Amino acid sequence: MRRFSLAGILTLLCLWQPALAELPVLRAGVLQFGTVNWELQTIISHQLDQAEGFRLEVIPYAGKLATTTALHGDAVDLIVNDWFWVSRQRSAGRGYAFLPYSRMNGAVMVAADSGITHLADLKQKKVGIAGGPVDKNWLLLQALARQQYDIDLQRQIDAVYGAPPLLAKKLQSGELDAVVTFWHYAARLEAAGFRRLIDIGEALQQLGMPPDVPMVGYVFSPALNQQHPDLVQAFDRAARRAKEILATQSDAWLPLKPLMNADSEASFQLLKNGYRSGIPAHWGKAERQQAERLFHLLAELGGEPLVGQASTLAPGTFIEEIHY
Repeated sequence: MRRFSLAGILTLLCLWQPALAELPVLRAGVLQFGTVNWELQTIISHQLDQAEGFRLEVIPYAGKLATTTALHGDAVDLIVNDWFWVSRQRSAGRGYAFLPYSRMNGAVMVAADSGITHLADLKQKKVGIAGGPVDKNWLLLQALARQQYDIDLQRQIDAVYGAPPLLAKKLQSGELDAVVTFWHYAARLEAAGFRRLIDIGEALQQLGMPPDVPMVGYVFSPALNQQHPDLVQAFDRAARRAKEILATQSDAWLPLKPLMNADSEASFQLLKNGYRSGIPAHWGKAERQQAERLFHLLAELGGEPLVGQASTLAPGTFIEEIHY
């Protein structure tokens, strides 16, 4: 067997460390407990970033506003947000660009024994809404309630806006009759015995829209997108490879358990399966055209607070060079 001396090993390490230090660093600003951490940590632990010629640094933030502020201030190179936000920023002269991360949407959750069986039953009920009054999930539900039942949910419920964990606790304690929340919090509630009233994917279908257009994705700074498109494409390859690993290798999930905050095996499995279901299979001309249709619908509902002053999706919102 070939033997390596301690001096030889130290020499190799000394050669390797400077090479690693010279790799360009991509700083990702993400929510501390966001699902994207599962994918980013897989990139790092499998050294997919180094294989693509960069080093990924994950910077956690406590809230969504903090991540956007960091991107505005050049404290990070990329964050996670939706393409509505990117379009609004581009219309205001900020050259951010979008790359899809997930197709997963939220859901309306109620207690298993609740008498609420359809959207019309939410009238006069106390409903928690994650994401604020112009949250896309909430806007779509309002559109569906108007179309199917001719009711204005915004005026006919007692709305409580808040962070998803707090709303989940209030639903569990009986302080709320229902919550409109993000998919991973819906999965945790489902594992705890709560019932899905309707998925946002179902709402999209009933509104005549494709149910699986990726709305959430990676948003890149103008400097990175315009001056280093090779690094953006390298990140895309690393992220897609991480998705492939998480889609096919069950063992790859074991190191991620501490990040997932799953309080039971049922919750862990639902979160894992939800992530896998949300992996975009295609991203090209058809999906971008579907996104434009969805933009028009939500622009009518959300108005300027959601999409800004533009009436159409801003050119350059999607990175043209990346499609699959």
